[in-house]
Amino acid sequence: QVHIVESGGGWVQAGGSLRLSCAASGRTFNINIMAWYRQAPGKQRELVANIGSGGSTNYRDSVKGRFTISRDNAKSTVDLQMNSLKPEDTAVYYCKVTVGVSMPNVYWGQGTQVTVSS
Repeated sequence: QVHIVESGGGWVQAGGSLRLSCAASGRTFNINIMAWYRQAPGKQRELVANIGSGGSTNYRDSVKGRFTISRDNAKSTVDLQMNSLKPEDTAVYYCKVTVGVSMPNVYWGQGTQVTVSS
């Protein structure tokens, strides 16, 4: 079992920055993909960015150049640095951790609110 804890959400004015952190604990010896998703009211949950165990990254187009995902394999953590925030970035942000490759298990955090005011 893996336990996920997120932190770092909050309120910020447009153009500001926030950093989200996610820490995994428990059976973390085979973490594969770590990712951040977000869900705005009335919308589906969407991928923001993910990062593989080797450091390869993937971003949704709307955050490219503004957000940076990073991870520390030794600590089983993944961060999301969000710069130049826009009101449309307002959402609940969720950390997702995938453990294993051939038969992966997926774990989600409880979510952290990010609110960007115009």
